[in-house]
Amino acid sequence: MTAKHLIVVGVDGSEGGRRALEWALHEADARGSAVQAVTAWSWDGMEYGPATATTPAEAEERATRLLDDEIRALVARHGSHIPVAAAVVEGSPADALADASRTGDLLVLGSHGHGRTRHTVLGSVSQSCIDKAGCPVVVIPVRHAEQTGEIEPMPQ
Repeated sequence: MTAKHLIVVGVDGSEGGRRALEWALHEADARGSAVQAVTAWSWDGMEYGPATATTPAEAEERATRLLDDEIRALVARHGSHIPVAAAVVEGSPADALADASRTGDLLVLGSHGHGRTRHTVLGSVSQSCIDKAGCPVVVIPVRHAEQTGEIEPMPQ
């Protein structure tokens, strides 16, 4: 991707990941940037990716399908005038996103995803990325209504 500014965003199929992807797209539109959506996968049975799989190929295929579905839904809502690249990376989300942030100008994350551990304010992946990132990090908070199951639209 050649753009004067690259926004890297973590996507895991959660509502937090969707909010982060939406925010990244709006920010890219305002800056004339491109977006790189990153999903991590793992076969070792740990809760790194979108689902546990029985083979490495199945784990990677599920992660690829998840990311493709998220980007397709985003393009359906907003059009395709902003470049969005997909990267499916083997490993832990925190490591994959920290590595991707080294080529980006901004890393965008949801405050909580599908991780096992939930922290009071940030998810474990968000906290780890803040510690390791090679660029500034924006963490999009989960709204209180999302925690109770009532989804509020994002302000435009």
